[in-house]
Amino acid sequence: MEPGTAADDRRPRPAELHAWRSFLRAHAAVVSRLEADLVSVHGLALGAYDVLVQLVEAPQHRLRMTDLADAVLISRSGLTRLVDRMVRDGLVRREPDPGDARGIWAVLTDAGYERLRSASRTHLTGVRRYVVDRLGPEQLAAWGQACEVLAEPEPD
Repeated sequence: MEPGTAADDRRPRPAELHAWRSFLRAHAAVVSRLEADLVSVHGLALGAYDVLVQLVEAPQHRLRMTDLADAVLISRSGLTRLVDRMVRDGLVRREPDPGDARGIWAVLTDAGYERLRSASRTHLTGVRRYVVDRLGPEQLAAWGQACEVLAEPEPD
């Protein structure tokens, strides 16, 4: 169904809009709290933490910049600026792709790995405190299942 077509004209009901707005407020609040914790304790923005997580989970702790851009939750231009800062801070290095003259790899450094290890405790404590501890097991399971559905590609 194409957005804006007659078959797609039904406006969300008030309860549906309430659920949507609650999701937006919850997302903003949790992300803000997680970011504040990481910045205050480790001087590390949530976007940089995300980059470090993606790299530590990648084979050989490296990803092509295009693949990293697909994996993180920021724009491609924002990622370029973020990686520039992370290179300057010694957390990541760039390496040319020997098989593609235009390709660049982002590679986790030892300093980046240690910074991630240190920051992970703070981040995971925040996830537990701001989300897990505030929901019952059934709520958490239902929320996780709903998010999985929303993250799937839109059906044709």
